[in-house]
Amino acid sequence: MPASKRPANPPFPESGEILALRARMQGVAAGEAISRYAPQRRPRGGSARQALADIRTDLVRFAGVRGRVDLAQAIGESISQGMAGLARFERAIELLRALPPAGPEIGDEVGRWLPARVAAALQAHGIGTLAELTLRVPRNKAWWRGIPGMGPSAARTVERFFATHPELTARARALAVADAVTEIQPLERQRTPEDLDGSRGRNRAPRETCVLAADNDLAAIQAWLQLHESPATRRAYRKEAERLLLWAVVQLGKPLSSLTTEDANAYRAFLRDLKPRARWVGPHRPRSAPDWRPFNGELSPASVAYALTVINNLFGWLVDQRYLLANPFSKVKVAAAQRKRVIDVSHAFTEGEWLLVRAIANDLEGKHGWQAPAAERARFLLDFSYATGLRAGELVGLRLKQIVLEEDDWWIDLVGKGQKAGRVALPPLGRNALERYLRLRGISADPRRWTAELALVANMQDETRITSTRLWVVMKRAFRSIAAAARALETPQEALAEKLEAASPHWMRHTHARHALARGAELLSVRDNLRHASIATTSIYLQAEDVKRARQMSTAFQG
Repeated sequence: MPASKRPANPPFPESGEILALRARMQGVAAGEAISRYAPQRRPRGGSARQALADIRTDLVRFAGVRGRVDLAQAIGESISQGMAGLARFERAIELLRALPPAGPEIGDEVGRWLPARVAAALQAHGIGTLAELTLRVPRNKAWWRGIPGMGPSAARTVERFFATHPELTARARALAVADAVTEIQPLERQRTPEDLDGSRGRNRAPRETCVLAADNDLAAIQAWLQLHESPATRRAYRKEAERLLLWAVVQLGKPLSSLTTEDANAYRAFLRDLKPRARWVGPHRPRSAPDWRPFNGELSPASVAYALTVINNLFGWLVDQRYLLANPFSKVKVAAAQRKRVIDVSHAFTEGEWLLVRAIANDLEGKHGWQAPAAERARFLLDFSYATGLRAGELVGLRLKQIVLEEDDWWIDLVGKGQKAGRVALPPLGRNALERYLRLRGISADPRRWTAELALVANMQDETRITSTRLWVVMKRAFRSIAAAARALETPQEALAEKLEAASPHWMRHTHARHALARGAELLSVRDNLRHASIATTSIYLQAEDVKRARQMSTAFQG
């Protein structure tokens, strides 16, 4: 049967068709297998191999429609293995026969349940899912008028389908009510309806085999996040899991544990084109804000690849824990983005730009309206992060006890990325900035008088440490104030102002590396201070001096 005419919800193949596949796997010629067991599948003049391929496709689609991605994969792979895969094939067939009839879900595509011609007409009119279709059918007897390719007969087919599945209309209305109250909420504020929380997900493994106590998707995600001790890793992974969970529930109207391989491919496409934008994308806002959004802008190819890698890790772990039967993201790939550098060295200030930034920062409380304590803390953050090259998460996590003096050298002892212990040199610029900041807080500059557990960077109201989010807010405010001042100079510095508006705390790490190498620090020393796993990563900053090197060579060889 041509692919365009196969039913969207295929029946289980006849016993003769299964026998034909089995015979072929046992070495019987394709023509003989079809002629003996399933002659009706071979059209006049048609290919026996194609008939067998069609039966295989129907089996795979039968499993896929019922959410059994694992069985679909097992059937496809075992048939390709011939005799070696026969036992696996027989087991998959046995399990498929025992499956209950599949029912439609509100987020399913129309092509999954309606004839191909009807689905094509609806999709061309912008109606892609059953949820979108339910918004039209119950409201108007002539709902189909104005949809090219839809006539009374096709309309009756759709109406009969909804009459057979009245729960779809009820579910669509419930979703509409829920969406009217709130659509997008951070993970910790999720209140997912029971039919969307994954407690009855199609891809759930038998409860008696699961080694997790979690009984719904959110609890399973939380268990996975707790595996990761690094707060930065947990935040990064939470962001990706949160985005997928929201997309599944809000966009598809199905639980995360009911996602199929087709859904995984659709999510990859969504990450490349975030629509509807108003629902998903917004400026940086606190997670408690009503206008918080999961995305702050379009994702780069590298970010899309990273997101899918994290999600694949999550689903793989859920399969290992026997919470899920299969991982629909296991084969979803992203072509590697061609890039010359793993670090964008343009995210750094030149020597001249940095001098101007610091000169303007010295007058934040003068012309720019900052309170003196806030301005002094901003200058400390600029100087200390520039002098040490610390990551933002490392900076806010530091306690005074981690700053140590050995003979005449000052060091910062810390645990960095990947939970690796490290040691960072604290040069005079950083020490001087620290002394000024400690005096502002009424703390002695003598390490012997420090309270060991006191936070290095504290809130203005008390001595508790600030969070990474708060650090980002403070430094972004400083960058924006300095940008406004750069534009107001007698000779406006528009290029610098644009860089400042785009800058984040991590730019100080890039600037530290770039300036250290330009001033003659050895590559190995810079690598060790930044705690890069490979010297190749550190050497990227050397490439930032390409222009300087080219000009020096031009001067040396004038011609």
